[in-house]
Amino acid sequence: MLWVLFLLVAWGAAAISCARLCLVSARTGLLSHASSDPAEGTGSGHELTLYETAFLAGGPHRVVDLALVTMHLRRRLLLAHTGWATVVDPEGRDEMERTVIRAIGPQGQAPIPPVRTAAATADAVRALADRLVAAGLALPRGAGTDVGAAVRAVRGAALLVVAMGAVTLLMPGQEHGPGGPVVSLLVWFGLPFALTVGCLSIARMEIHPYSSWASPAGQRLLAANDVPTAGADRDVLAAIAVRGVRAVDDPALRAALGGGAGGRRYF
Repeated sequence: MLWVLFLLVAWGAAAISCARLCLVSARTGLLSHASSDPAEGTGSGHELTLYETAFLAGGPHRVVDLALVTMHLRRRLLLAHTGWATVVDPEGRDEMERTVIRAIGPQGQAPIPPVRTAAATADAVRALADRLVAAGLALPRGAGTDVGAAVRAVRGAALLVVAMGAVTLLMPGQEHGPGGPVVSLLVWFGLPFALTVGCLSIARMEIHPYSSWASPAGQRLLAANDVPTAGADRDVLAAIAVRGVRAVDDPALRAALGGGAGGRRYF
C-alpha cells in the first residue's frame, strides 16, 4: 500500500500548487478589471511615457538604465566602459535624472551598479510604480514574482506526479496485466496530472506572458505601442525602455551598463 502514500503526495502537490496559482491569477485578474475603469485613465487613449514603458517592461532597474542612457546621450552624464558614471551637468531635467545625480553622490563620480541599486529604490521610482499600480497597469510589489513562482510550482507538481506514478509502477509486486492495478494507477495518477496541465493551460491563455511588473492591462498597452528599433535618440531610448540594455548598439555603452570591466577611476 506504499503507492497510496505516493498518490497522496502527488495529489497534495497538485492541489496546493494549483490553488496557489488560482489565487495569484485571481488577484491579477482583479487588477485587469480595475484597469478598464475610465476614471483610472487606462483606456485606449492612455499614452505611456518612456519611464512608464521602462517600468512595465523591466521594472525599477530598467527605469534607471533609461535615465542613465538619456543623460549620457544628451551629454549630461558620461558612462565609461569601465563601469563608472561621471556627472557632466549637475542640473537634472526631471525628478528621475535628479535621483540619478543624487545616487552618484557629491563627488560627481561613482560605479554604475551601486548607482543603479540606489536610484531604483528611491522615492521617484516608487512614486512612478505607485501611479502605475493605481492605474491598474502595474502589479503591486511582489505580485508579478508570485505569478512566476506559482507557475513554476505547478510545473514542478506535474513533474512530481509523473515521477510518483513511475516509481509506483516500477515497485515490485505490481501486476502488469491489462485492466489490472496498473490501469487503476494510471487513472489515479492521471487525475492530478490532468489537473496541473489544465491549470497551466488556463494560466497560459489568461495571464501569459508572466510579467513581473505589468498587469494584463499594462501588457496590452505595451503590445499596442510600436517601438522603433533604430534612428533618433528617442527611438533608441524607446527600444531600451522595452528591451533593456541589449537594445544598445554601442558596445562601450553596453559594457558600462553591464557593470564595466574595471574598478579604476578616471578623473
